[in-house]
Amino acid sequence: MSTRPWTAAATGWSRLPRDARDALFLVAVSAWTIAPHLAHRPAWFGLGVAALLAWRVHLTLARRPRPGRWTVVGLLVLSAAATAWHEGTLLGREAGVSLLVVLMALKTLELRARRDAVVLFFLGFFVVLTHFFDAQGLGTALAMAVAVWGLLTALVQAHMPVGRPPLRQAAAVALRAAALGTPVMVALFLFFPRLDPLWALPDRSSARTGLSGTLQMGSVAELAADESIALRVRFDGPAPPPSALYFRGPVLPWFDGRTWTRDPTPATGLPNWTPGLPADLELSGTARRYEMTVEPSRLPLLPLLEGTAPPLELTPPDALQTVELRSDLQWQVSPPVASVLQVRAQAWERWGHGTRAGAYALRDLVDLPAGFNPRTMAWAAELRRQPGLVDADARTLANAVLAHVRSAGFTYTFSPGTYGRDAVDEFWLDRRAGFCEHFASAFVVVMRALDVPARIVTGYQGADPAPVDGWWVVRQRQAHAWAEIWQPGEGWVRVDPTAAVAPDRIERSRNLTPPRGLVGQAFANVNPELLLTLRRTWERLDQRWNQWVLGYSRAQQFSLLERLGVQTPGLMDLARALLGLMAAAALAGLAWAAWHRRRRTPWQRTQAAVARGLQRLGVPCPPHEGPRAWGQRVRQALGPGAEPLVQALLELERLRYGRQADAGARVPPQWHRRFRHQVEAARRLPRTPSPSPSPSAQTPGAALRSPP
Repeated sequence: MSTRPWTAAATGWSRLPRDARDALFLVAVSAWTIAPHLAHRPAWFGLGVAALLAWRVHLTLARRPRPGRWTVVGLLVLSAAATAWHEGTLLGREAGVSLLVVLMALKTLELRARRDAVVLFFLGFFVVLTHFFDAQGLGTALAMAVAVWGLLTALVQAHMPVGRPPLRQAAAVALRAAALGTPVMVALFLFFPRLDPLWALPDRSSARTGLSGTLQMGSVAELAADESIALRVRFDGPAPPPSALYFRGPVLPWFDGRTWTRDPTPATGLPNWTPGLPADLELSGTARRYEMTVEPSRLPLLPLLEGTAPPLELTPPDALQTVELRSDLQWQVSPPVASVLQVRAQAWERWGHGTRAGAYALRDLVDLPAGFNPRTMAWAAELRRQPGLVDADARTLANAVLAHVRSAGFTYTFSPGTYGRDAVDEFWLDRRAGFCEHFASAFVVVMRALDVPARIVTGYQGADPAPVDGWWVVRQRQAHAWAEIWQPGEGWVRVDPTAAVAPDRIERSRNLTPPRGLVGQAFANVNPELLLTLRRTWERLDQRWNQWVLGYSRAQQFSLLERLGVQTPGLMDLARALLGLMAAAALAGLAWAAWHRRRRTPWQRTQAAVARGLQRLGVPCPPHEGPRAWGQRVRQALGPGAEPLVQALLELERLRYGRQADAGARVPPQWHRRFRHQVEAARRLPRTPSPSPSPSAQTPGAALRSPP
């Protein structure tokens, strides 16, 4: 096997031929641009794309020919067939993005001319845009800004054919071009009419983590190590204690012996907003206003604070087609939240629902599947026969079950092991160790066995210990499951069995800490606060990005126009402001072009300095000739004594056109000093012109050559 690629790589980046260096840079930029998509694609897809890019690197370093057209076409057909097999179609968003990524990777195999680099550049820009279908956070924006900078650098490099200019020069030109375009981008962002929601397209993917519409023992515990943010909340006034922070998500009334599921009854599909309240929702006390930022979710629900009642204010206002408060107090929406959503709402201090629940619905919420957890059924029957519990109400029975949890040595842990078919029997009577869903599930089963209507509610409970810029952060690891029982005269009452075994989890939001990985443990050993500080700083920046960029809506555009003095602004006012800014930008561009037209490049300034110096010697310096021809004129006019001046001109030629030349760089000042010194020395030489013909009359074989 040849070792030439590794030998070439070892010689250093600066010694590679320009075509190889430019190709490798384009491959690196393509890899950076494509990489975030691979996290949302199957493993075989990522390996295939990586193999194509690695193949191109190998061909470049080994100086081997590129594959033929039919090879590339065959790879494209194979990729399209694999995409159609995986996605079920070649149409739609996911299939389109996959094919676009494959096209970009395949195009690197055809890099041979400026045209190919330009095509790859535009493909890269389309790929950059598609990343915002999956995420619109600050991290995605920064990564794609780097990708755009790399693509612009590659484009500039492709249009610098003279010499071998360094990449840093092309990168600087690209950065200046981006800086010049930034004011236009900001103006368009501020005044171009908002099309909400821009990125929230339908998605059949379920790659997002978080709550789901089902619950099994162990499913919530899987989120215990997930530090990603589920939502942020800020209150108008003092924040409630952690024990009151219950964010209601899926309500799970149906149990098949293994899995709890939601009521499949769909929302009525009423447009925003469903007026009024559910018939059995009763509100009292004062309302607490709050603002929430909800991250994308795979569920058609909004996890709002319990006791939240209409109306809601959404930003962007058209992000959801329907919003409905169901009778079980789930805020059902359509479609699922696909981009960051801001919600303003109010939650009431005291609330209740279900006081007028029908007997049929309550009967369904007492039923249990036959043949499951027989020992728990027997234990519940024995408990009911105890003195004082025979005719007890739901609250009394619930307190008796919670007293058993406190006294029977239960352990709160997210790693209790795997449970079998009769999971509640194992948990309740044998292991007595589990996470919140184990306690909630067993509690509801026991209460139903006691003939008390009960159901499971999932959502989030508590928040991080300290707010960030006034926002309380709720993470996926704060996903929680609790229970509701039905009490005559009161309706549905929240009961959280976790509070009986781990009160700090509810009252102080002290979650269990999963074992750290190698990197996390290293940070903790060096500085326990460093990782926390870095994370909070990043989340603060991300939240501001969500508010000021992702949350910038049409209403905020109108508010900006009002602050600029426009009365009752509308879309026409936005259009006028945008046209005015575009006209101002055009005038500024014309003024800059006129000024730039009169500027002289570093080479033009050097050429003028050489012309002045040679004119002092009486030697003509036509601008259409180069330093070699000027040197020939000097030799003809001044003879061998002017050889140092001739060599200085040949050195200028190497600086301008040599292998390491930089077309846009300045000629070093020391060369100018040496040239002026040689001109002064040449002025003292006797004028003994050579009889040789002028440069224009020379034959090709008589061209001036540098001494070895």
